[in-house]
Amino acid sequence: MAKNTSSSAFRKIDIDQYNEDNFRDDEAEQSIPTGPDEGEVCALLNQGRFTDALKVVLSNAPLGSSNQQIKDNALALTLKVLLAIKSTQIEEAVGNLELDDVDILMKYIYRGFECPSEGSSGHLLLWHEKAFNIGGSGSIVRVLSDRMRV
Repeated sequence: MAKNTSSSAFRKIDIDQYNEDNFRDDEAEQSIPTGPDEGEVCALLNQGRFTDALKVVLSNAPLGSSNQQIKDNALALTLKVLLAIKSTQIEEAVGNLELDDVDILMKYIYRGFECPSEGSSGHLLLWHEKAFNIGGSGSIVRVLSDRMRV
């Protein structure tokens, strides 16, 4: 039996703060990402520094942006980088990435599957295989369950 049954402290809790309609996302407070710099990435691609171009694209991914145009431009630039890297160099490029970057890469791979261009699906499957070897099934689960889309 409870010692103090006359306590009414629980009545002072404001339950309206837990209402889904009043929920505000923390990502709105963050700075708005603008995506990767196309000039810098194209310069790296022209110099043959494909791994560096991939790192730049993934590190500047517009994850928290609500502007669809920025996300589409970043996707096009990332696909340009992914398709520029030869299939024999994919494993080395993915091996040089951190685990968070592998997760972002997986996001771009799945987004690339949504809107395939000619010849990109087979190349993206190679990327998926190599990224899966590094990130494992945990990477796929993190990508599919994450609310921040690319």
